Amino acid sequence: MSTTTTESAAGRPPAPQSSTGADDSGSNRWYLSAAPIVRALVHLAAPMAAAMVVGAVYNVINAGFIGSLHNSALLAAVTFGTPLLGLVMAIGGVFGVGGGALVSRLLGAAENDPAEAGRIKYVSAFALWGSVIAGAVFGGAGLLLLHPLVTVLGANGAAVGPTSAFVAVMLAFVPVLAASFCLEQLIRAEGAARQAMIGLIMSTVANLIFDVLFILVLGWGVAGAGLAIGLSNLITVGYFFSWLQRKSEHISLAPRWFTLSPQVLKPVFGVGVGELLQSAFLIITSLVLNNLAAQYGDGPLAAMGVAVRIAQVPEFLVMGVTIGILPLLAYAYGKGDTARLNAALRASAIAVGVIGVIFAGAVFGFRDQLLGLFLADHSLFAVGITILVAQLTAMIVNGFTGLITSLFQATGRAVPAMVMSIAQGVLFIPIVIIGNLWFGLTGIIWSLTVTEIIVFLIGGVLTLASHRRITEPDSMAGAAADNDVTSSRRS
Repeated sequence: MSTTTTESAAGRPPAPQSSTGADDSGSNRWYLSAAPIVRALVHLAAPMAAAMVVGAVYNVINAGFIGSLHNSALLAAVTFGTPLLGLVMAIGGVFGVGGGALVSRLLGAAENDPAEAGRIKYVSAFALWGSVIAGAVFGGAGLLLLHPLVTVLGANGAAVGPTSAFVAVMLAFVPVLAASFCLEQLIRAEGAARQAMIGLIMSTVANLIFDVLFILVLGWGVAGAGLAIGLSNLITVGYFFSWLQRKSEHISLAPRWFTLSPQVLKPVFGVGVGELLQSAFLIITSLVLNNLAAQYGDGPLAAMGVAVRIAQVPEFLVMGVTIGILPLLAYAYGKGDTARLNAALRASAIAVGVIGVIFAGAVFGFRDQLLGLFLADHSLFAVGITILVAQLTAMIVNGFTGLITSLFQATGRAVPAMVMSIAQGVLFIPIVIIGNLWFGLTGIIWSLTVTEIIVFLIGGVLTLASHRRITEPDSMAGAAADNDVTSSRRS
C-alpha cells in the first residue's frame, strides 16, 4: 500500500492514504500501526462504547413499545427469547472474533512480509460464509424443534403463543444476525471502529423505525419486534459488506476464497469457540441467578434488575476499551512490535481503571436518586444499594479480566482465551448456590463479584505463564508464524 509520510506542520506524520483511493482504510491502518497509543485507543474504543450505550438505550425503548400494548404475555415472550438472541450472536462471534483477531495479526505481519496480506482473503471469506452456513443450520434446526425449544426457554401458559411467534421469526433471520456480528468484527479488525459504530447505530435507528411500523401501526406484536430486529440487521449487513468491498484493500468476501484449510480453521475456532461457550454459560448463569433470587420475592428481584441496568453504562464504557483494543494488540503482535503491544496494554489498563473508578464513584454518589427513578418502594433502597455496590465492584474487576481475555484472543493463545471465556460460568454456578445456602440473599448478591475476582486471579496467573511467548520478540515471531494461514491456493 502506498502511503504519504511527509511531516505535518505540527511535526507529526499525517495518516496515510491509499493510492487506490481507499482513504478510510489507509487512515484506519495508521491507527493500528503508528498512531500515538492514546489517540489509537480513543479511535478504537470510543465508537465501540458509544454504539453499546445506544444499544442499551434501544433495549429500554423497545421494551416500552411492547409494554404499550398492555399485554404481559408479550413482554414475557421477548424476555424468554432474549437468551436465544444472545446465543445467535455468539454463533457470529465464533467466526467473527476468531477471524477478526487473525486478520489483524496478518495485517501486522504484512509490515514485515507483504505476502502475509494475501492470506487475509481466505480468512475473511471463511469467517463470513462460515457464519452464514452455521446460522442456517442452527436456524433450520430451531424451526424444526420450535415447540420443545420454546418450552426449554421457559414459556408456559399464555406466553407460549407469543414466544413461539417471536422465536420463529428470530430463527428465520439467524444467518443474517450471525453475518452481521461477524462482519462487524472484520470491520474492526482493520481498525475501522467509526464505521463499525455507524453500522451499529444505523441498525438501532432502523430497528426503532420498524418497531413503530410493525408494532404500533400494523399491530404485529412480538412477531413484528422479531421482524424489526432481522430487517435492521439485514441493513447493517448491506452497509458492512459494501464498505469492506469498496474500502478494504485485503479483505475479500467472495465465496471463491472460502476454504476449510486447517490452517484457517484452527486459529479461528481456537479463539472463536471460547466466545460461544462464554455466551452459553452466561445464559445458564442468568437463569440460575434469576431462579434463586426469585425465591426472596419480587422486590429483591426488581432491585437486582434495576442495579444491573444502572451499572450497565460504566460497564459498556469499560467494554468499549477492552473490546476496542483487541485489533491494536493483534496488529502489534503480528508485526512483532513488543514496545507497541506493551504500551497498548498499559494505556488500556489505565483507561479501564480510571473509567471504572470514576463512574462507579459517580453512580454510588447519586445512588438514591438513580434508584428512585426505577423503584417506587423506598424500602427496597437498602438491598438495591447493596446490589449496586456489588455490581460496580464486579464491573471494575471484570474490566481487567476482559482486557486479559482480549490479549489472549489477539495473540492467538487459544487455550488461555478459552479458559478465561468459560471460567466465569463454570465457577459462578457453584459459588451462587453455596452463597445462597450459607448467606441467603446476601450470598446471591455478592456471588458474581466473588466469581469475577477469582477469574481475574486466574487470568493473572495465565498471563504470567504466557508472558514470554507473548512479549518477547523471538517468541512473538515464532507464534505468529504458527498462527499464519498457509494454503496452496494463490490468487
